[in-house]
Amino acid sequence: MSARKLEKFASIDAQLRQLAPAKVSEDDKLVEYDALLLDRFLDILQDLHGEDIKETVQDCYELSAEYEGNHDTHKLEELGNVLTSLDPGDSIVVAKSFSHMLNLANLAEEVQIAYRRRIKLKKGDFADENSATTESDIEETFQKLVGQLKKSPQEVFDALKNQTVDLVFTAHPTQSVRRSLLQKHARIRNCLTQLHAKDITPDDKQELDEALQREIQAAFRTDEIKRTPPTPQDEMRAGMSYFHETIWKGVPKFLRRVDTALKNIGINERIPYNAPLIQFSSWMGGDRDGNPRVTPEVTRDVCLLARMMAANLYFSQIEDLMFELSMWRCSDELRVHADELHRSSKKDAKHYIEFWKQVPPNEPYRVILGDVRDKLYNTRERARQLLANGISDIPEDTAYTNIEQFLEPLELCYRSLCSCGDRAIADGSLLDFLRQVSTFGLSLVKLDIRQESDRHTDVIDAITKHLGIGSYKEWSEEHRQKWLLSELSGKRPLFGPDLPKTDEIADVLDTFHVISELPSDSFGAYIISMATAPSDVLAVELLQRECHVKKPLRVVPLFEKLADLEAAPAAVARLFSIDWYKNRINGKQEVMIGYSDSGKDAGRLSAAWQLYKAQEELIKVAKQYGVKLTMFHGRGGTVGRGGGPTHLAILSQPPDTIQGSLRVTVQGEVIEQSFGEEHLCFRTLQRFTAATLEHGMHPPDSPKPEWRALLDEMAVIATKEYRSIVFQEPRFVEYFRLATPELEYGRMNIGSRPSKGSPAEGLNHSVQSRGSLHGPRQGFIYQCGLDLGQHLRT
Repeated sequence: MSARKLEKFASIDAQLRQLAPAKVSEDDKLVEYDALLLDRFLDILQDLHGEDIKETVQDCYELSAEYEGNHDTHKLEELGNVLTSLDPGDSIVVAKSFSHMLNLANLAEEVQIAYRRRIKLKKGDFADENSATTESDIEETFQKLVGQLKKSPQEVFDALKNQTVDLVFTAHPTQSVRRSLLQKHARIRNCLTQLHAKDITPDDKQELDEALQREIQAAFRTDEIKRTPPTPQDEMRAGMSYFHETIWKGVPKFLRRVDTALKNIGINERIPYNAPLIQFSSWMGGDRDGNPRVTPEVTRDVCLLARMMAANLYFSQIEDLMFELSMWRCSDELRVHADELHRSSKKDAKHYIEFWKQVPPNEPYRVILGDVRDKLYNTRERARQLLANGISDIPEDTAYTNIEQFLEPLELCYRSLCSCGDRAIADGSLLDFLRQVSTFGLSLVKLDIRQESDRHTDVIDAITKHLGIGSYKEWSEEHRQKWLLSELSGKRPLFGPDLPKTDEIADVLDTFHVISELPSDSFGAYIISMATAPSDVLAVELLQRECHVKKPLRVVPLFEKLADLEAAPAAVARLFSIDWYKNRINGKQEVMIGYSDSGKDAGRLSAAWQLYKAQEELIKVAKQYGVKLTMFHGRGGTVGRGGGPTHLAILSQPPDTIQGSLRVTVQGEVIEQSFGEEHLCFRTLQRFTAATLEHGMHPPDSPKPEWRALLDEMAVIATKEYRSIVFQEPRFVEYFRLATPELEYGRMNIGSRPSKGSPAEGLNHSVQSRGSLHGPRQGFIYQCGLDLGQHLRT
């Protein structure tokens, strides 16, 4: 292939960029990256499938580029003739080739974006014309708060160390790319980045080029489609792999950058290791709403698996820490404890790689950490045995069962080093380790449980019928509350083993029993879908008590549809007016709002405006009752699921709705986009932290009355137009399924959740599971276009 010809169709993307040359900077390497990846791929294609296939792909690429450039219909007809002349086998190879080439073009662009960002950072230029309004740099945010907004450095420090961002990983079936391919794509990016390093030697370049070809070929030879559906455990393992790959080391690295940024505004203190700046939770294996495959056994498995993963990650680092803390000088407090451990330690040593014999007493830090290592080993093995067999022969008192036990010896080492003048050493790997323990605990993530309110109603109904006091379902809301509160105030057990149970009722009760049996730090919130009344919350509180949950989970009502969002403030006010519940929550409440279902119900514009108003009213109610309210935002990646730039999304929330406390879901493909690589992980943590801090210290202005009136009017028109088409137009379902690959997505094995719910849910449910999946990618954002477009025309 001639150089001229390669240049001619090396990259459709490069040709498109010629339409906006002002966006191409002098350091732009995109065309070079594109050409290199394409050249390597075409060589591989020829080796695997022959010259004819390679030439066919080249011809199709060239004809496509020429048609894109001048819209010559003869070129489009010629392209159609080439494709229709292929036999079925060659058609598959050509289609797969173009899919692969588009992936490579995306990878080239990602490497180019990262390259340009590094250049700007080296120059000290934080501004980026493409992302200035959507990024949050932690140092830039500090400088803005202190310099422009006249906040004192101490105010910034106090606000920061008391704020919490909780990122909740969910297994929504929106990640269609296999994990195997994602990892190969990451290695291609790394090879491409290293190939263009300035200090690379000829030998290094040759070896990297070979590695690049190997990874491109491996990706091309890998099946793009999952042939079997994942189990909830598989989804959890895939989600937790990001902790091993980027998040585990990314958190202490990010917190060090926060320390540096604080120092640059005059704060000579570090963020305390136990400051809850970043937290992680998960729905994987806990979200049973619409997913019958998430059973009590699955919930138990994922909790034990996460505990085993956490212990293994700590265990893999503890010997490095032992190597580092070789000092003999220590405090009297630590010396006494080390001597006690040395005298009581058993002579039989485990087969560790290092320090496999008893640590000598003149290395007190290593004695302390050696005991930590032994308990971590037992913690991991105990979790592994419980996961595999349901029982363990490792005594519970030889393992860690709560975070305080784990932190105690580490804090002792930190205090001792500081008291002996070795703070610089204490603030090294030991501080990073302490921060990891405080962030991830013994459970790695806290598992939320989500269940639909009707399922709890069914259980309580079975109990009241068994007690002979009537049907709970037929009672009024007032009657339900009165009975639930009387039982919550009493101590008698409501039911025994003789309670008649359907499979559905047994499933709900067994889930509560699993919660009661596992360590309480494994769990976060209990979320109720379709919550509409105080009795929905009180029913869960009663079931937790009846199933002997020692440390009850906080109960979080989820408001999703438009009518539910409108009624949410009144429902929460009624809940707060109940004295028993007010005493139970100790002045703190969490409420979840759903972006996806509200968008499906009313269209994106109306849903966004109602979400905004609902938050304002909920905060007013919370202030009225003296409750600190945390908003939990259930948003996804696509616009139809509430997606958008994180920085702007946080800063655009109503005043006083964040107040240093934010929970937000990270769904499906967004997990890869946010945590797939180290630099992405760093930017994600920075983005959430900086934007949350800025919103809390400099809240946005409330909308003007005339703006509110206009949006109210727009929302009415938008909802009417949206619903008239989606719910009232009989031909819409047929059109939707012809215009989108909705049914094909339903056959893809990208999630454990069934592709459809109950028949009554119809299109509404299928849109949730699949219709929004690739909306922006196929230019079909029905939720946005139908409602907003009509109003703009009006």
